[in-house]
Amino acid sequence: MSFPPLLGDGKGVYRVHLVGNGGVGKSTVGRELAKLLGVPFISLDEIFWKPNWERETAEGMRAKVAQALAAAPNGWVVDGNYGKRLGGLVEDPSTDVIWLDPPLLLYIPRIIVRTFARLLGLAPPCREGCNETLSTFFSRENIVLWSIQNHGVARRREGARFEKIGLGVGTDVEGRKMRRIGGWGSELTAWMESVRAMIRSQ
Repeated sequence: MSFPPLLGDGKGVYRVHLVGNGGVGKSTVGRELAKLLGVPFISLDEIFWKPNWERETAEGMRAKVAQALAAAPNGWVVDGNYGKRLGGLVEDPSTDVIWLDPPLLLYIPRIIVRTFARLLGLAPPCREGCNETLSTFFSRENIVLWSIQNHGVARRREGARFEKIGLGVGTDVEGRKMRRIGGWGSELTAWMESVRAMIRSQ
């Protein structure tokens, strides 16, 4: 059985949740996808991190995310995981869950380049007021080290979710809305082009 690139709600509304390990490109894909669909892009990282790398509380984050979703009744694109803090707040109302799962060797070099670009002021920080410094780079939460350590964790987590709600898994269709996009880039490129073709045809 073939599926459209995005399911939507059947009435032209798309609520898309992008998941996957840190650094796989969720924000880049999310911003482009939101622009194509003409809906707001909501970055969970930007909500979680406050200036100077302070963290939002679980209660505060849930309130801010709920407010952002409520303000976008005609659809949204959300990137980020945060399932432990948010529960099903994003996943439950989503019409599509997109799991970006490229090989580690594809995206780690990109993270390294991006991190050094941020250190040198050549790229914007992940959130205003959260600048990369040598101290953060050599800390235990270094994004490069964190992504390497979390690669397998993220795959197991999203793999388990895919078994429950993955498109094409099992014989039932109802409640299945997650697709995995892996490979070295061609699969993602083809999927984005199929989204553009879908929008052009509407």
